[in-house]
Amino acid sequence: MIELGFIHGRFQLFHNDHLRYALLAKERCKKLIVGITSPENVNLLREEVDPHRSIASANPFTYYERFNMVKVALLEAGLKREDFEIVPYPIERPEILYNYVPLSATSFFTIYDDWGYEKLHRLGELGYGTVVLFDTRDKAMCSTEIRQKIVDNQDWKQMVPPAVYKYIVENNLTDKVKQAMK
Repeated sequence: MIELGFIHGRFQLFHNDHLRYALLAKERCKKLIVGITSPENVNLLREEVDPHRSIASANPFTYYERFNMVKVALLEAGLKREDFEIVPYPIERPEILYNYVPLSATSFFTIYDDWGYEKLHRLGELGYGTVVLFDTRDKAMCSTEIRQKIVDNQDWKQMVPPAVYKYIVENNLTDKVKQAMK
């Protein structure tokens, strides 16, 4: 078993597939670090491989809000708090990533597109160990679709862990999504 593993994502909002990704990675390591990419919503750096990730409407939630979504989902799923950490992970600035996740950690990947391959290459070049959990499967769900359902007042509750749904509703974050996607 790997001592220290990590996953990363924007998690603009943390949905059921993100939870599956985290739990699959946690099965393979003693301690899991969850890196939240694009931690600062101001001046997002444009990634040519995936330009969607840098637009304001795709990033309505702050780092703090995403941190809490990840935390409540993992706790609800039965992980102990000491078994995981949540950190900023500015993948857009690879030269500083070692400040957030040590190079001794192994990065677990799910690859759906060219951006996934770019990240795999980028982290491998930095010296991180990499493990691809699955590759080129169709995305069952994406945060963009869920945010659009929120805007359209459609049902999205089953697409996210119950604790995430509760966190979003109790903190009036649906209004934030609607405002961002105007």
